[in-house]
Amino acid sequence: MQNLEEQIAHLTRTVEDLSDVVARQQAEIATLTRRVQMLMQREATRDQDTGGSATFGNERPPHY
Repeated sequence: MQNLEEQIAHLTRTVEDLSDVVARQQAEIATLTRRVQMLMQREATRDQDTGGSATFGNERPPHY
């Protein structure tokens, strides 16, 4: 009986630890999702401001 109680206590602790990990991961995913959305909005705004043209590193700007 004592062995079963020890196993249950161990499993309960493991479930609590996993729950904490999942909660932290959920918060981190939410933060990263917000950041990606902000970056996408910023890039869309930048794209609209430049008329949708892309400048590549090996191309000269149009004023040359």
